[in-house]
Amino acid sequence: MLMTKGRAGGPEAGLSRVSGALLAMSRHLEVRDVLKTIVVSARELLDAEYAALGVPDDHGGFAQFVVDGVSEEQWKAIGPLPRQHGILAAMLKDATPQRLADVRLDGRFEGWPSAHPVMSDFLGLPIADGDEVLGAVFLANKRCPKPEGGCGFTAEDEELLSILAQHAAIALTNARLYERSRELTIAGERARLAHELHDAVSQKLFSLRLTAQAAAALVDRDPVRAKEELQQIALLAAEAADELRSAVVELRPAALDEDGLVATLRTQVQVLDRAHSAHVTFASRGVRALPAAQEEAVLRVAQEALHNALRHAGARQVDVTLARRGQGARLRVADDGRGFDPSAVRRAGRHLGLVSMRDRAGGVGGGLTVESAPGKGTVIEMEVPGG
Repeated sequence: MLMTKGRAGGPEAGLSRVSGALLAMSRHLEVRDVLKTIVVSARELLDAEYAALGVPDDHGGFAQFVVDGVSEEQWKAIGPLPRQHGILAAMLKDATPQRLADVRLDGRFEGWPSAHPVMSDFLGLPIADGDEVLGAVFLANKRCPKPEGGCGFTAEDEELLSILAQHAAIALTNARLYERSRELTIAGERARLAHELHDAVSQKLFSLRLTAQAAAALVDRDPVRAKEELQQIALLAAEAADELRSAVVELRPAALDEDGLVATLRTQVQVLDRAHSAHVTFASRGVRALPAAQEEAVLRVAQEALHNALRHAGARQVDVTLARRGQGARLRVADDGRGFDPSAVRRAGRHLGLVSMRDRAGGVGGGLTVESAPGKGTVIEMEVPGG
């Protein structure tokens, strides 16, 4: 039987807190949200100063590590994620609970970084699904008077955390299944669209080829019929372009769906910065989520502008900025490349993707401006209205 003696409000209040913690975990479907909820719930439930949860990877480290009670500044100062050693390893490998009066005096303790908060009494449990250990949750520094040389965490605390860990395993497993299901759904939908695109465009291209052959045969002996066939070619080409355009709109990048515009742009900029000799930077200010079509358009324009700067302009520095603009956002891609005369480019029929970028901006109710001159670099700005 669960006892909550010593907690404010008596047994009913304690059970209510447990129930609230379990309900909070069940409300989330994203793995990261579930992990954070587990940590926050455990720390509040057992009145500890610090709480953390680690999900191991296959290389002696942690794939995910979530903390509560530590500020963002402290967490950054602590440095890299911990390794699976000492007491953490015991919980993960042996699936054993650990309740210690002073973690620093345990023979397995291997120290921590200088910026790490000081911890004494310690309670940790594995989170397991059958024989599989999914992670470990642990608490430190119970907020209560401690017996001389004893641990502030009690056997009752360990029992409460055990119940929480069992339900955490269920919530974490469900969240992983949900994310996997979503990935499969996205993959299946993309495969369906690719199949439809292939069929539709293949038919249009086949018709285009036959009609072009017919027009070529009629040019000399029946120019009027040849002209009609050429008009049909133009119509079929327009239909094929429409098929492609509608498919591209539906095939929204998975990273954008999962991570959002800011994180997706940041990741792509980091990859380009590593892949090219040019220095590529990204900054964002106050950007809120935009309608899906607008995020897609902003991402595509940014990609096109980056491609032009890195592949054609010979830029050594490219700066990408995404900032809030009213309810919407403004994208700015500036480079120090060789630049060009926009009017001369238009006259020569070489657009460097400018028409495509303007179409994307206009298609979502936004606008695009281009500033450039030979030897002066290029600045491309796009604004979208938001929703």
